[in-house]
Amino acid sequence: MQDTLIQIADAALASSSERSGHHLVCHPGCSQCCIGVFPIAHQDADRLHAGLLALSDQDKANRIRARVQQSLARLDPWFPGDRVTGVLGENYEEAILFEEFANDEPCPVLDPVTGTCDLYESRPVLCRTFGPPMRTEEGNLATCELCYIEASTEEIAACELDPEFPEIEEQSNAAYDAATGKHGQTLIAYALRGA
Repeated sequence: MQDTLIQIADAALASSSERSGHHLVCHPGCSQCCIGVFPIAHQDADRLHAGLLALSDQDKANRIRARVQQSLARLDPWFPGDRVTGVLGENYEEAILFEEFANDEPCPVLDPVTGTCDLYESRPVLCRTFGPPMRTEEGNLATCELCYIEASTEEIAACELDPEFPEIEEQSNAAYDAATGKHGQTLIAYALRGA
């Protein structure tokens, strides 16, 4: 289930990247999108957790664990959800609180020296697909603010990430949650707690 979703995500990104050419400026060391928390599905959380446990470089794993603990110390007091499970709250008030929650918090798997992801192969789907034009819930095309700066509206539309991908991801996450008995979403720091 997970491998299929990752293959589809990576293929969608490759296609969009090819069509984007010089407009897509994402590169190792560019980590603007790694600042600020965002919700991830349990399928992503479990992949990250397994990736950390499988990491052969124990020094790197220990640095990640230390950053996770530091992040949790900053996040816990204001976490808009269940701190024990790490599941984000789903009611209106918690959703509003999340909008202004930890927007300056660096991802705990971001290496602050290199600006690269220490669990790149296990990264969440959003990290795999961020940058190219994607549809928002309102139906507008959104891109990374550093990319497509000189692109026309038509050029941006021609580079859109497969518009069917969000539905494929949603179905995959729903099937995963049903199979594992999980629900809701979490954050990367909570996904890696205890790994």
